[in-house]
Amino acid sequence: MRILGIDTSGKVAAAALYDTEAQCLLGQQVVYTKRTHSQVILPLAERLLADTGLTWQEIDGLSAAKGPGSYTGLRIGIAAVKAMAYALQIPCAGVSTLEGLAWQNLAWNGIICSVMTARQSLVYAGIYESDGSVIRTIQPDRILPVAELDQLLETLEKPVLLTGDGAEQLEEKSWLKVASPATRLQNGTGICLAVQDGTRWISPDVLMPEYLQLVKAEKDLQDKKAAK
Repeated sequence: MRILGIDTSGKVAAAALYDTEAQCLLGQQVVYTKRTHSQVILPLAERLLADTGLTWQEIDGLSAAKGPGSYTGLRIGIAAVKAMAYALQIPCAGVSTLEGLAWQNLAWNGIICSVMTARQSLVYAGIYESDGSVIRTIQPDRILPVAELDQLLETLEKPVLLTGDGAEQLEEKSWLKVASPATRLQNGTGICLAVQDGTRWISPDVLMPEYLQLVKAEKDLQDKKAAK
């Protein structure tokens, strides 16, 4: 099965193509950009297909980062995958951005903390464990203060691998290892690997982003209600 995975959850736009039968990453396109993801992600995917000599009709499944992350970026990525899945009549899947970051670091044997910047002193974080072949969730994704995450990490089996753009916000400790630049930011590979067992496929109509916090319009409405 050939899986095209895309991630538009942060400042990096990424697309990766994985062959489950060959257990091979066929290609990858990643760009750190200030342009909107709507301008970047489809050209990235098309370039990836051109480089591998494949057509859209040879893709068997589509996977997207569903959050947390940039509200706008996530909506763009989810909308693109839904549209492609409808057009190609193939299944799709949504993967936690944080879980995808953990899968990118599958070679690490032990605890992985995926952490992304949220707002002010808050971060998104998920705790995972890798045995070198499979990632399993230890603590589900949530949004919390950096100081609280620091305390949580103290309770975990050590060493811990940190990955994601929020890794450097945490206090330096000898047992905290930061992932290499090649796997620290979203690259699309983990979004493919997370769905390779085929258990997560869904129809595009039920694929939705998961933000972990209220969007701005919801926050404003909540504030107005609280002020009354």
